[in-house]
Amino acid sequence: MSLTWRELLMTDHETTERVFSAAEKALGAAEGPSPGLVANLREYLVGYVDRCHNQKEERTVFPLLQRAGMPVEGGPLAVMLAEHGRAKALVERLDVAAAAYVAGDRARLDELREVLGEYAALCKDHFWKENDILYPLAARMLDEETQAGIVGAIEAVEAGIGPDTRRRYYRIADEIVRAVELEDLSYGLDREVLAAVLNSLPVELSFIDQEDRVRYFSHERGEKIFPRSRGAIGTNVRNCHPQKSVHLVERILSDFKAGRREVAEFWIDMGPRKIHIRYWPVRDDAGRYLGCLETVQDVSGIQRLTGQRRLLEEAA
Repeated sequence: MSLTWRELLMTDHETTERVFSAAEKALGAAEGPSPGLVANLREYLVGYVDRCHNQKEERTVFPLLQRAGMPVEGGPLAVMLAEHGRAKALVERLDVAAAAYVAGDRARLDELREVLGEYAALCKDHFWKENDILYPLAARMLDEETQAGIVGAIEAVEAGIGPDTRRRYYRIADEIVRAVELEDLSYGLDREVLAAVLNSLPVELSFIDQEDRVRYFSHERGEKIFPRSRGAIGTNVRNCHPQKSVHLVERILSDFKAGRREVAEFWIDMGPRKIHIRYWPVRDDAGRYLGCLETVQDVSGIQRLTGQRRLLEEAA
């Protein structure tokens, strides 16, 4: 399925933030990063973020917003353009320091750390403003036909830089991240905190592994829509379903493992409650099947929602 223009640009943001995290970890080491990593970092930040990503915005979305009535002086568009200018000045300093470091001048390490820190902080804040403010505003101001055309315009900018630009630079980003063994976000949480987070969700979770055995369920000590006990752990999931539905479970799991399906969902009535049940294949970054996640939620209250209730109204 092809991505929308917002998804394309936001994926750039997510990829770049992972690069920043990896770079900050590598630069934080006492011995400093390897010249190869810094060379890749320089290539990605200068060649892609500055010369490609920012250009994709400035040559596609920004002019359309200006034509739709958003002033280029004052307002969100002016802020974005000003921050692009500040980012360019910083990335030019980073380019010089990184080139010297790669050439063997290790005395530039402190400068590299300082400039990267300032540049990363600016970009992270900038990405948030675009994701949460500018892009939703653009989606409201631009009609569907105009927005559909942005994807082709973005691809044209990439093609002007070289063949297979996005995939080539994403590959460099992956090399940077792999070189420092960047931890997954969940690694920063204690097991107790992570368990408490999952138990706080308004959705009940169950996970079965790649061998179809139950390995986890949430809300152990709370009231559950479908009661289960620790005796379920290690049990083949087929034993957790009525015999008449086992063939359907097997079909879903087979489809997940083969990559033929990305979700299976059902909804049933339990007295006055509407219960929404979904199954999701869980895969690692390489696409390898790890198991199946079941989510169960009482959506009766959601079905009754009307109008709007904003956060500021709750605070009042």
